[in-house]
Amino acid sequence: MSIHATALIDKTVELGRNVEVGPYSILRGQTRIGDNCRIGSHVVIGSDYGIVELGQDNVIHSGAVVGGPPQDLTYKNEATKLEVGDRNQIREFVTLNCGTKKGGGVTRIGSDGLFMAYVHVAHDCQVGNHVVIANTSQLAGHVLVEDHVKIGGVCRINQFVRFGKHAFIAGDASINKDIIPFCIAQGNYAVARAANTVGLERGGFAANDIEGIYKAIRIVTKGGGTIDNAIEEIRASVPSSEHIEYLINFMKSSERGIAR
Repeated sequence: MSIHATALIDKTVELGRNVEVGPYSILRGQTRIGDNCRIGSHVVIGSDYGIVELGQDNVIHSGAVVGGPPQDLTYKNEATKLEVGDRNQIREFVTLNCGTKKGGGVTRIGSDGLFMAYVHVAHDCQVGNHVVIANTSQLAGHVLVEDHVKIGGVCRINQFVRFGKHAFIAGDASINKDIIPFCIAQGNYAVARAANTVGLERGGFAANDIEGIYKAIRIVTKGGGTIDNAIEEIRASVPSSEHIEYLINFMKSSERGIAR
């Protein structure tokens, strides 16, 4: 364990094995840091009221604020929580807020993510595994980001939006509706443009699955009918698979509407 002499750590903080804490960092409150985490200089983790749990092998760079109170006027110092998985890279000046009581009380970050400089993840967001969010992109409260999503830089994301697995969001996009799985989305406001075939190939998808997904995404993005019409056409013309069923169920469960 390596703790710099200028770091301030509350007695309530639990540190795992081989944790490093850099100069002038502050660890507060009900905070638990997993084994092998590396915390840079001028990092703030925890608060007087929130609960923060970090898994193993996370790297947190200078100036990040992890587990700060939610930016929500209804928050009244309840003991809400931030949970972070393993092996995440949290770059300079990232802010990850705890949840709110009205939103379930927990903000969750999965494992193996990359959160580039100045990214903000607001209260009650649920972020999956292998997610990459590029510089200065901002997630408002209650956003759901499923596994393997890639979000470009300077994106602006409204409350309660959902991102399906393996979606790719081009930079400088504003998102106010749900982004379907397996697609490339772009624009202000963003819409699904095409299937994320390169991402799927890199993700190890079989060629026949990529072909089916491509056809289904094309029906959604190029068809002129409703989402229900698109689902009917997909069922009629695309062979069923777990990926196609997941895409259909994602669209059927949308509450904000599908961005297309």
